This record gives sequence, C-alpha cells and structure tokens, in this order.
Amino acid sequence: MDREINLIEYLPGVLREIKEFKALSAAENAEVIGLWEELENVLDDQFVNESTLNGVKRWERILGIKALDTDTLSDRKFRILTRLNEQLPYTYTNLEAQLNLLCGRDGYKLILDSSAYALTVKVALTAKKKYAEVGNLLDRVVPCNIVITLLLLYNQHSTLNQYTHIKLSQYKHSEVREEVLN
Repeated sequence: MDREINLIEYLPGVLREIKEFKALSAAENAEVIGLWEELENVLDDQFVNESTLNGVKRWERILGIKALDTDTLSDRKFRILTRLNEQLPYTYTNLEAQLNLLCGRDGYKLILDSSAYALTVKVALTAKKKYAEVGNLLDRVVPCNIVITLLLLYNQHSTLNQYTHIKLSQYKHSEVREEVLN
C-alpha cells in the first residue's frame, strides 16, 4: 500500500493534543489501513492480471472454470484470460492465434485435413502442462463436424541425436520420451 494514513491529522489542531483523541486515532488507524487495503483489492479484482485469490475465484465462478489442485495463481489467471480471449466464430487463423497465446509459437503443431474434416493438434513437451487446457479450447471453439485429434509431441530421434548414449542412460525411458531434456 502506498498510502500512509494517520487519522489524527484530520482533526482540528485543538483536538490533536488531547490524549483521548490521540488514543482513538492510533487505535482506528489500523482499521482504516485494513479497510483501505481491502478497497484496493476490490478494485484490483476487476482486472484479471491484478486479481487477488478472491478475485480469481470469482472470475472462475463466472466463467465456469474448475481450478486444479496443482494450479498456481498465475496458472489460474492464465486460464481465465484464455477463456476471455476466445472469439467465435471458428477460423483457422483465430485458432492459431489462440494456440500461440496458450502454448507459444513453438509449443504446438497444427495439421488440418479439410477433405477429411480432421484437425490434429500436437502439443510440444515444453507446453505439456497446457495439454488439458488445449483440449478444452478445441472442444469449445472447433465445429462439431471436425474430428479433433490431440496428441503430445514426444521427443523423436531427430531431437535426441545430439545426446550421447551415456547422457541418455541417465534418464528413464519414459523421461527420454516424454520430458524436455536439458
């Protein structure tokens, strides 16, 4: 809070020196500071990026979003912003823009087979935590006549050929396949 509150300064000069008014002001300062902080929180809760936990819960209730136990406050804010940024009607360009926002430019591969009415989205391992959110996005914005295939883009030989066998032996098979290697 950037505001320093001292209620004694609001009293006329004559009353400032009376010990009862000094004691009352000192006791009420803490209450007024607490009220001011809550007022700032209410104002901040109107904007997703500035929201407190209470504001995020309210946004989630309004948008029908269920928070996961493992979500951080920033994950929850990101999910709210994603939902607010959805725009219908569906277009391929709009879907790309939303996936760029959600996963980053290199965080997915999008393959559309318009003759078969099929859409394949492969989520990169770097955006693995966003996999479920990508699925929810696709369910909401892609028309029902298009078959959606959502996959995780696992490490492939072309990705792993830069590592030696000794380096790769330090990892489990599932880690080599499903985790981002440093």
